[in-house]
Amino acid sequence: MDSAVTAVPLTYRDATDADVEALVALVESAYRGDSSRTGWTTEADILEGQRTDAEGVLEVVRSPDSRLLVVERDGSLVACCQLEHRGESAYFGMFAVRPGLQGGGLGRAVLAEAERTARESWGVTEMQMTVISVREDLIAWYERRGYRRTGRISSFPYGDERFGIPLRDDLRFELLVKPLVHDTDGTSTATDRAPAATDGTPARP
Repeated sequence: MDSAVTAVPLTYRDATDADVEALVALVESAYRGDSSRTGWTTEADILEGQRTDAEGVLEVVRSPDSRLLVVERDGSLVACCQLEHRGESAYFGMFAVRPGLQGGGLGRAVLAEAERTARESWGVTEMQMTVISVREDLIAWYERRGYRRTGRISSFPYGDERFGIPLRDDLRFELLVKPLVHDTDGTSTATDRAPAATDGTPARP
């Protein structure tokens, strides 16, 4: 893990209603507007408008089938991610890292913790996510973390401004998956075996 991450420990906790405003601001800063261009996860060139809103975040916080992890360093919010239990799988979404901290290993650390949390909380055998298919750089980053493209495509919700205002007409979601297995000694690990077919319906936000 990068020394920038290990130098100051990260803390993880479940989000509460009181975190909603700060979480919306974090997600928007990571994906929308000029502030997002500081990092590499920006979607500013393909989408305008909002990435999420308080209603959408609060829905995840209060859902009995989801966990919204708040990631802090020295008491400051630096990242977040959503985990949703879907039977034998978990869905990973609402992943945001503060733009100025991207590229230093923080995202890798959060993703690894999310996988561990999903396995230990629900005993799932697979992590799923949907990524906008034109985001080749982001997909490549997930592939280096062991995720595989399935070729399973779902439509982008054109006309629903809760997901943003598209700047191009070829946006689609592709399902990525990563098998998660439990070793015989009881510990949980990831495997790069070929993924099984799964449902690719995107979650909001």
